[in-house]
Amino acid sequence: MTDKKFWRGKEVFVTGHTGFKGAWLTFILNRFGATVTGYALEPPTTPSLFELLSLDKKINSVIGDVRDFDTLKKTFDASRPEIVIHMAAQPLVLEGYKNPAATYETNVMGTVNILECVRQSDSVKSFLNVTTDKVYHNNEWAWGYRELDTLDGIDPYSNSKSCAELVTACYRRSFDKISAAISTARAGNVIGGGDFADFRIVPDCVRAALAKEKIKVRNPNSVRPYQHVLEPLFAYMMIAEAQYADKTLADCYNVGPDESDCVTTGELVKIFCEHWGEGLTWESLTMNLPREANFLKLDCSKIKAVFDWSPRWNVARAIEEVVEWTKVYQAGENLSVCMERQIKSFMEDEQ
Repeated sequence: MTDKKFWRGKEVFVTGHTGFKGAWLTFILNRFGATVTGYALEPPTTPSLFELLSLDKKINSVIGDVRDFDTLKKTFDASRPEIVIHMAAQPLVLEGYKNPAATYETNVMGTVNILECVRQSDSVKSFLNVTTDKVYHNNEWAWGYRELDTLDGIDPYSNSKSCAELVTACYRRSFDKISAAISTARAGNVIGGGDFADFRIVPDCVRAALAKEKIKVRNPNSVRPYQHVLEPLFAYMMIAEAQYADKTLADCYNVGPDESDCVTTGELVKIFCEHWGEGLTWESLTMNLPREANFLKLDCSKIKAVFDWSPRWNVARAIEEVVEWTKVYQAGENLSVCMERQIKSFMEDEQ
């Protein structure tokens, strides 16, 4: 677990801060006393967690595109960050099929651009690129993928993230004069309150529940490593903090739940319905979809061994927290108070 005191006064540069995970991360860093500069496009959804929390008033928020190197570098150099967490991405599989060129431009060249900023900086000590569990060549096998397994995502989104992994590893190996430790984190499927994106199962559940409609599930038999958003975010912060002090820890790390929490989408939805109540039900939706992996697990032995890390909340607890957040949102109550409670509870809990 990261040390809250470490972040107080640190200059942190976050790309993708207006997205779901980025907003949660920005909220945590702000509460921990970090000086945060965020660089991202406008929030990708309406509503958005970023706007609901008024985070633009609490940090230095710059609206910009990671494909625009000149604006990115100008913002980067002005902030003189010590720690950089790169989360800006085109994050959706289906959007990758619709707009593959833009997906590669954002996820590959966006990574090149932020790494160029880091390479030319003398202030950065720690850089973390957030990718995905989908970077691996998927053999549909029953065991979890390890960091040494082949990178070869099957669809444009996943493949672009595989490329981003290779780019990051190249910068780590090729430029001895880079002052920063450079790592990547490959996270499993993230769920949590405040995700309003299309084509994601928990936001689909939330929309159906709020509309009092039956949940329509596209791939109920697909197995995924679901985890609450606080799991990877605190792991990212832990890695960034540790390599800040010890550059030899720079590497690539899987971040996912234990095997017992790698469940089918149908099982996840069933848990959601149980926690939501109100007679909520679901049904399988038959439709022609682009190819996605059916079976995906991560082996997280490496991050456990290196950092003595372990996941804290199982999938049922993660869904419970999502439902709580959503009902606070539905009632028009204070979301910051809810999120602070969840963060405090997460930091205090032990597996």
